[in-house]
Amino acid sequence: MSNNNTSEKPFTFRFIDIGSKVLLELTNETERPFATLEILTVFLRGAENQSNDGGQAHIRFEAIKSIKPKEKAVVSHRTWVDGRPVPAEEDQMEQLKLVAGLVNTYVLHLSWEDVDGKTQFQRIPVGH
Repeated sequence: MSNNNTSEKPFTFRFIDIGSKVLLELTNETERPFATLEILTVFLRGAENQSNDGGQAHIRFEAIKSIKPKEKAVVSHRTWVDGRPVPAEEDQMEQLKLVAGLVNTYVLHLSWEDVDGKTQFQRIPVGH
């Protein structure tokens, strides 16, 4: 397994608002295909989860099997509180959106395999 800690940032992101739902879109900005793109679970701070009775909340993202050069992918997710998935109206993705003037409190940790089978990593600061 290899680790690429260069300053290259192959993925860009944006949050998409669809009604009351927030989705994450990733774009492969390179000319290379990647496989098995994963985002580590994001654990949210308890004080910000008052709508969920202060329970331990986290957001799990589904893996992407592959992403072609210049391709966009909307990553599905699910919010969990105290070990259980919550209904859509209790989704916490809003906390990962960027807010101008506020410090980014969370990080999306991405990992994937390049065409040579080497594992690569990227960190994307998000949240408020």
